[in-house]
Amino acid sequence: MIEITPATASGPGAAAADAAPCIGVFDSGLGGLTVLAALRRRLPHARLLYAADSAFAPYGERDAAYVQERSRVLTRFLLAQGAQMIVVACNTATALAIAELRAEWPGLPFVGIEPAIKPALAARAQADGPVGVLATSATLASGRFRALLAQHGAGARVVLQACPGLVEAIETRGPQAPPTLELLRRFCQPLRDAGCTSVVLGCTHYPLLTDAIRAVVGDSVRLLDPADAVAAQAERLARALPAQTRGAGLLAWSNGEAALLLRVAEACALPIEHVLALPQESPEAA
Repeated sequence: MIEITPATASGPGAAAADAAPCIGVFDSGLGGLTVLAALRRRLPHARLLYAADSAFAPYGERDAAYVQERSRVLTRFLLAQGAQMIVVACNTATALAIAELRAEWPGLPFVGIEPAIKPALAARAQADGPVGVLATSATLASGRFRALLAQHGAGARVVLQACPGLVEAIETRGPQAPPTLELLRRFCQPLRDAGCTSVVLGCTHYPLLTDAIRAVVGDSVRLLDPADAVAAQAERLARALPAQTRGAGLLAWSNGEAALLLRVAEACALPIEHVLALPQESPEAA
């Protein structure tokens, strides 16, 4: 796990130029771009495919069956584009769907993302304040998250803060829109009031709001984002993938607003110039 502004990776991640695995990445929308940026730092010679399911966001306020079906649709789409590995760059989809995806495609490598509870608690000194967790309602209610908390959080002070509507605000208004920031301030204030000294960003959309989060909880509070840990795991698994004939590249699809995706991609230092249309299949039609 890393601080919110990770150093550029080097070393084994800079694989030989002729080793160009194809990695598919999906999220309910824009948040997975933060994971995509970490993947590109770790695997600069990989072919990266990104699918933003913005028309069906937010996943965090849907039931498990819905999230599982959308995850299947996106996995099938990315496989059709040549993906050899799938990165589930969404905490809610990881919590509710990755087990089903692995069962359906047992030979396909999947990498999921989870709130950084373990490193947050491991790094916490005895005198530190509570660890705060910002996440979607679905992530906090999931059995996967509860098991993670039970395994690593015994005896620790952990403040769980659900953020209903925040992903939708980011997707429809943008991360810097005043209504988005006002909603964020409301969710962050209880963490400040509780004296949290670490805050886990439990949704890939939330790193897009780093400055605004710090403005509420304070500059001294550690913000933990698992994006680089996800990229490191993908890097390890990619070593076993056969190189494709096509070299490095970065392609993005969305069924939402392309202009907003491009603005967020630019903020993440991702050189995405065009956004292709992602089919808007409904769960019933998939």
